[in-house]
Amino acid sequence: MNDNNLKVKGVSKSFKGETVLENVSFTCVGGHIYGVIGRNGSGKSVLFKIICGLLSADSGSVIANGKCIGKDIDFPEKLGAIIENPGFIWYESGLKNLLYLASIRNIIDRSKVKDAMRLVGLSPENKKWVAKYSLGMKQRLSIAQAIMEDPDIIILDEPMNGLDEAGVEDMRRIFLDLKNEGKIILLASHNKEDIELLCDVVYTIQNGRLEEKQKIETMEK
Repeated sequence: MNDNNLKVKGVSKSFKGETVLENVSFTCVGGHIYGVIGRNGSGKSVLFKIICGLLSADSGSVIANGKCIGKDIDFPEKLGAIIENPGFIWYESGLKNLLYLASIRNIIDRSKVKDAMRLVGLSPENKKWVAKYSLGMKQRLSIAQAIMEDPDIIILDEPMNGLDEAGVEDMRRIFLDLKNEGKIILLASHNKEDIELLCDVVYTIQNGRLEEKQKIETMEK
């Protein structure tokens, strides 16, 4: 259907002699959501950072749409991510924060930034400082920055944190729409319902290894 793909091949990573990831391999293709589950400290965030080019693997490779991260390119092209806490400027508005971030690559204009904010339920006209945002508003802003540049690959580490029930439902709809547009979405969540409702494939990380792959039947619409 589309040739959007991500390949993780034999990735291993240790810190101070402690193995965090050991020979992790999997392939993702466009139009699917992939769940990654595991206990805190199991290596999910480390794996995501390696995919994003923020950490180097000790061995193995990550290939995003035919380009090897760290060799052909430093960071995957057309990738959006939420990993840990985004570095927002607390004493600026949400719009100004996203405009600053958009100016780094300069591939989208102000209208696209505003569209992303509206999509996640935030008003671009709100002048409130991000420091005064609720936890849910901050999370919505994080999701907006991850998707505003129309990435092919989207990395979401606990994207529902701080969202109320309505916010969770909103984000689920957005993620499913993005999947239907042919995006690759990697999702880490401690919420079993998120994993069951959203993910086509689920990977479990345990003791640094990808221990299990479970397919989730797609729900009829």
